Amino acid sequence: MKNSNIKNLALAAMFMALGLVLPFFTGQIPQIGKMLLPMHIPILLCGLICGWKYGLAVGFVTPLLRSVIFGMPILYPMAIGMAFELMTYGFVIGFLYERSRWKCIFALYRCLIIAMLSGRIVWGIAQMVLLGVGQNGFTYQAFIAGAFLNAIPGIIIQLVLIPAVMVLLNKTGQLEKVKCR
Repeated sequence: MKNSNIKNLALAAMFMALGLVLPFFTGQIPQIGKMLLPMHIPILLCGLICGWKYGLAVGFVTPLLRSVIFGMPILYPMAIGMAFELMTYGFVIGFLYERSRWKCIFALYRCLIIAMLSGRIVWGIAQMVLLGVGQNGFTYQAFIAGAFLNAIPGIIIQLVLIPAVMVLLNKTGQLEKVKCR
């Protein structure tokens, strides 16, 4: 039990480090980062591999820490909204996958899609609270554009990369092997 906690803590720290570093590959250009969503991938993997508690914590802390250390994303409202979004990703995917009867590709996709939708809804709610609603605040059009339209490349990357990493970890014996029935 103690070795498992230490392993999960070390993995969670690695996923947080990845969440801090991966956005540098987008060149610190916010428009590209909003399209490719580089911080989302390590958080989703953390929830899957370490569990919902670690996914929740790493998801909440990573954007805030990155904002304080590197100045990107801007703390208010971006990093705060992202903290709630990524926290939701880590929690939902870890919680659902942990409770899945079978740890197969179908269960993984189900958990991933539900987590992605939940996180985007929470992000929209957080933006509404932070910016207000209305013409000068957070609009429905801003939600659709920010949560879905501008993020299509990142969504595709997540839907391809995360299952590929999980299958690879399964094949190398790093994850428990349970078949779908």
